[in-house]
Amino acid sequence: MPSGRHFLQIPGPSNVPDRILRAIDFPTIDHRGPGFAEVGRAALDGMTWVFGTEGPVVIYPSSGTGAWEAALVNTLSPGDAVLMYETGHFATLWKQLAERLGLNPLFIEGDWRSGADPDAIEARLKEDKAHAIKAVCVVHNETSTGSVSPIAAIRRAIDAAGHPALLMVDTISSLGSLDYRHDEWGVDVTVSGSQKGLMLPPGLSFNAISAKALAASEQARLPKSYWAWDHMLGPNEKGYFPYTPATNMLYGLNEAIAMLREEGLSNVFARHARHGAATRAAVRAWGLEVLCRNPNHYSGVLTAVVMPEGHSADAFRAVTLKNYDMSLGNGLSKVTDRVFRIGHLGDFNDLMLCATLAGVEMGLRDAGVPHKAGGVQVAMNQLGRASDTGRAAAE
Repeated sequence: MPSGRHFLQIPGPSNVPDRILRAIDFPTIDHRGPGFAEVGRAALDGMTWVFGTEGPVVIYPSSGTGAWEAALVNTLSPGDAVLMYETGHFATLWKQLAERLGLNPLFIEGDWRSGADPDAIEARLKEDKAHAIKAVCVVHNETSTGSVSPIAAIRRAIDAAGHPALLMVDTISSLGSLDYRHDEWGVDVTVSGSQKGLMLPPGLSFNAISAKALAASEQARLPKSYWAWDHMLGPNEKGYFPYTPATNMLYGLNEAIAMLREEGLSNVFARHARHGAATRAAVRAWGLEVLCRNPNHYSGVLTAVVMPEGHSADAFRAVTLKNYDMSLGNGLSKVTDRVFRIGHLGDFNDLMLCATLAGVEMGLRDAGVPHKAGGVQVAMNQLGRASDTGRAAAE
């Protein structure tokens, strides 16, 4: 075994802090006993704060894919049209899930190099005079590409079209890392998961639900049982769940919420933005290309890097793993072997970023990938300037 710790720098699951691991290690208790209500209510109330909502949040023992399904089956009926935007691999998977459920997804094609275009969404909705489209589904932070969709602008686009469609947003890789406001931005269902910005292992997923979405659920005819909101919301009022919850994961979730409160969400968002900017500066100094081409859509969660023509991203990743015990994200579907992804999210600081970028630069050298040395120094200089600015503002 190599010495030192493994650097897990994929864009999720992210590294789990010791505090959260210790919390998960608490003894399991009776999930129907009186002591559990405090655990359950703390988790449910804390997540409304993280989402920025005064409405209900449902917590499932599942991956984010389960929360995708829950958002659709609780609000829609067989054959309903849903407008979706091809921001990358995960938007495509959500579309495929909708097809398997018997929905009719209408896919706006994208080039995988930016987030969703509000103007294209508005134009498509204006064409739908009969209001056949029942929902607009968008991935906030596309994990496969490192592009962020402007959710507030998409809400304005739906309103400008005068369309009643629900707005559903996937924040699986952005919640707790990027600025997000469920109520303020007029989102109807927000989907998320535990294993990224919330710093937990995989295993919990979430739906934040608007009053409009709750009303739609009363008419929805897609079959559901495990995912049914109405089955969850009654027991949730007292801190309980209708079936066995992931008790120890809820301990960890409450510790994660405490960590986010201690740092302050605005500081968390600023930290991720700073690390994203420093990483992109390093990539450009190496002479490589960032996959996201729209500066307004850059992600603070991850950076996807395009390999030079004729060079394998997977071969580079393998060399880096072997030589420096660091895992980097692979390219998915359309960009398989063409990009690698650097995760810089969750429980992460400046020194961890510098070490990560040093591992990338040494891996590029060892794998024979054409690049210019010095990207790490450029990132260090940028981080230093950001720290100086922050100190000056605090004085």
